[in-house]
Amino acid sequence: MATRDGPPTIFSRSRLDARAARARQLAARKDAAGWLAEALVEDAVERIEFMMLESDRALVLGKGASELGRLLERKGWRVTVADPGTLDLEAPYPWRGFGLIVSLGVLDTVNDLPGALIHQRLALDSGGVMLANMVGAGSLQRLRGALLAADGERPAARLHPAVDAQGGAALLQRTGFARQVSDAWTLRLRYSALDDLVADLRAQGLTSALADAAPPVTKAGLAAARAAFLDEADRHGRVVETLEILTLTGWQN
Repeated sequence: MATRDGPPTIFSRSRLDARAARARQLAARKDAAGWLAEALVEDAVERIEFMMLESDRALVLGKGASELGRLLERKGWRVTVADPGTLDLEAPYPWRGFGLIVSLGVLDTVNDLPGALIHQRLALDSGGVMLANMVGAGSLQRLRGALLAADGERPAARLHPAVDAQGGAALLQRTGFARQVSDAWTLRLRYSALDDLVADLRAQGLTSALADAAPPVTKAGLAAARAAFLDEADRHGRVVETLEILTLTGWQN
């Protein structure tokens, strides 16, 4: 679906908002999954410490932003935590002059990713660093296979398109960062049922928000998906699912 004056509309704003609202409700449950935010925060802290950045103004947004903000404040940073639901990531930011901007799992659902990266670069002070983690290409291969089994001869687009490390490097160069690093790392998850994986994805706001919504999976399709998901289960009945995390690091001039 293309717009006349801008990039293609891949993601639906209303579906993103509904997905986020549902995730907030589910996350309040005692047993709710939170492994993605924990992993993104841990990775961001390690990278910031490795770069030995001097404490300055920081903008943090996305999954686990409040926790990362608290950790940075303890190290002397002056932190602004922004809600991606109220901040337009595809428009100029209302603030400038940050020494660090950290995006945790939010840039993978913007329609204009190059534009979003440019706006983050322009919000950085000279020499500032942008660190962006997002779900990358190669993620959820077991789920992908299960959905193909569900759809049969007429597969529907149910998972989001994603960027790989090579594409990420090209994006950083294209959007004007003086120095660029693009790399990917993998989360390995184990499940004994497809429904458990889907529940974790819902609780963490990782379900589909495509503008062109796929048709509902039929009852027979769901049964086929559940069976296909367990095709390669180990002797304990568990399946290894993977989530590839793409990390983009860029420096302002």
